[in-house]
Amino acid sequence: MSLDRDRALALMHEYTASDALRKHMYAVEIVMRAMAERSGEDPDAWGLVGLLHDYDYERFPNPEHSPTDEHPAEGVRRLAAMGLPEPMQRAVLGHAGYTGVPRDTPLAKALFAVDELCGFLVACALVRPSRSLQDLEVSSVKKKLKDKAFARGVSRDDVVQGAAELGVPLDDHIGFVLAALRPHEREIGLGGP
Repeated sequence: MSLDRDRALALMHEYTASDALRKHMYAVEIVMRAMAERSGEDPDAWGLVGLLHDYDYERFPNPEHSPTDEHPAEGVRRLAAMGLPEPMQRAVLGHAGYTGVPRDTPLAKALFAVDELCGFLVACALVRPSRSLQDLEVSSVKKKLKDKAFARGVSRDDVVQGAAELGVPLDDHIGFVLAALRPHEREIGLGGP
């Protein structure tokens, strides 16, 4: 693969100005690496997909949810030209349900399952006095999921569907993602004022 992490990181920084969006992609990368390790897959490849899944979001916004134009389709075309393997391209496309690309591999299912949940967990941590994941419990996350006014941009349906597509209980999935992120919370802007 001609696209390594250093090149992917440079590309993500070139295309993404928002610190919050960059941190989101770091979070998804961290969890994708953990998911790969748990599944006996390549953590570098899975982490790369997590790092790049939204890199084109700012430059090619897609408010109309076009399946073939803008995010993520335009970004994937560019990644394909850089040598990103086809299964990794399909995973990035499949994380946006409106593309119609089926999530038919463990990689694609994992990306979909962690994307929205990572964003939601960060939102949960940011409203805690500690601004940390260390004292965030699964039960608190599930309570916040029921509060439709909290983190409105996060699709609760996608969070639930993601765990279902992995074939794991939602509580277990939330717990796994929390455990993967906790040691890295400083990297994603959490753990203090």
